[in-house]
Amino acid sequence: MTELLLIAASGLAREVLAMVRNTGQYDVIGILDDDEDKLGRVVDGAHVLGPIRDALTFPHAMLLVCIGSGRGRESVVMRLRTLGLAEDRYATAIDSSVHPPEGCRIGLGSILLANVTMTASVTVGSHVVAMPGVTLTHDDVISDFATLAAGVSLGGNVHIGRAAYIGMNASVRERRTIGAGATIGMGAAVLTDVPDEETWAGVPARVIRRGFSPELEDAL
Repeated sequence: MTELLLIAASGLAREVLAMVRNTGQYDVIGILDDDEDKLGRVVDGAHVLGPIRDALTFPHAMLLVCIGSGRGRESVVMRLRTLGLAEDRYATAIDSSVHPPEGCRIGLGSILLANVTMTASVTVGSHVVAMPGVTLTHDDVISDFATLAAGVSLGGNVHIGRAAYIGMNASVRERRTIGAGATIGMGAAVLTDVPDEETWAGVPARVIRRGFSPELEDAL
């Protein structure tokens, strides 16, 4: 069984642990986290072994970055790239309840949790996280580092930009674009294109902030 290291002792890491143990996809050998207070702790049976840079000392293990924020995942991946870590070191974790049809593509480092539905010709980039119950319909494109929270539903031909965040139970009308770094609030109904870096919420969704706000992303 392929060895797997998780990066970040997070809630997402716990979800991935439960998933891969259930599916038997990987043998999780531990977690890496830069928080010194977490060193030596045990998270759902997995030991926190050291800081993130120690990924290079486990040359035979695959990696998954388990940070909820797409910007956070991107930052870690960029750091590890500068240290010489190759992109093919990243695993892809897909719950056994997910059945991607022929013609769908899923990039390295991506995590698809329980009951994610994909229909036809869906493209999921690298280091994407799709939480339980996400629905992706025909010709959707999910760019690298995007995060789709639980219950998100996308109509056909929707394009989600790089490191965008779509909140729980939000929906996006067909043929719409969510810009790079944009944030969509919980339960929002997006009927028009959303520009890069903007935050939208409501039914129908409207802009509530221009420019990135990590605090607002966490709240939504």
